[in-house]
Amino acid sequence: MQIVAADIGGTHARFAIAEVEAGRVVSLGEPVTLKTADHASLQTAWQAFGARIGRPLPTAAAIAVASPITGDVIRLTNNPWTIRQSLIGERLGADIHIVINDFGAVGHAVAQLPASDFVHLAGPDVPFPDDGVTTVCGPGTGLGVAQVVRRKGGYHVIETEGGHMDFAALDGIEDALLLRLREQFTRVSCERVVAGPGIVAIYETLAAIEGRAVPSHDDTTIWTAAIEGGDPIALAALDRFCLSLGAVAGDYALAHGARGVVIAGGLGYRIRDRLIRSGFGERFAAKGRFRQMMAAMPVKLVTYPQPGLFGAAAAFAQEHTL
Repeated sequence: MQIVAADIGGTHARFAIAEVEAGRVVSLGEPVTLKTADHASLQTAWQAFGARIGRPLPTAAAIAVASPITGDVIRLTNNPWTIRQSLIGERLGADIHIVINDFGAVGHAVAQLPASDFVHLAGPDVPFPDDGVTTVCGPGTGLGVAQVVRRKGGYHVIETEGGHMDFAALDGIEDALLLRLREQFTRVSCERVVAGPGIVAIYETLAAIEGRAVPSHDDTTIWTAAIEGGDPIALAALDRFCLSLGAVAGDYALAHGARGVVIAGGLGYRIRDRLIRSGFGERFAAKGRFRQMMAAMPVKLVTYPQPGLFGAAAAFAQEHTL
């Protein structure tokens, strides 16, 4: 069965044609990525995708959105679009459809992707247990968090809004970062630090500690400078980001009773080489009396380039087993 898979985030809307069968994803076609800022709504982006591929779209759809799914009206967290679930069939021509939280979709991808689509980050380089909880978290425009619960050969995904838990500072630099962010937000969530836009506050905090003039850069400029390595403050901000991500991921693992952790999200994939060589693993395990338990937990990064699209299709396949 062919379906349209969609992954709607704060910055981009991604679409692809997927083939699903017997509760699994058989194939995922070439993805099309559109900027949400260039389109007024999901419907117009949907139509642009159809025009781009030049063929009628399937009448079944799996839509992952960066927002809690709590009622008919969905207002995306980092995107001005509003989606009304009761109108999806009429406006998109989708007779059968599901709507799922974007990191819930990533959870489905984690459950169904083969081991070859993961790379080892920290802890023992062993497969995830067949039974138990795997925590899934990842930075992008926001910070997504989900749980995959494996039992007796099957699995269940629990969507969460864990990215909005309070951020805990662990040293003097993070104390300064927290104070800086508190001036702007009062309550500082993990997402304010460990998501793409968080690099700005980290950069500005490090510049202030150095006694340098604090330049006004957007997150795209800082990420580019950090990855290219030409700006030492941007590079230090990237290292600090990796440390904070390790600490936050460890906190989620503790809270979930996890037996494994997966880092996902577009930004996690982009900085995968830096994560492997950073202090991410040490911060992940640094949980006081639970250090030994945390150090024995496998932590991997999903390398499949479109886990949101794959996972949306996987969620559809699980719900509509054919």
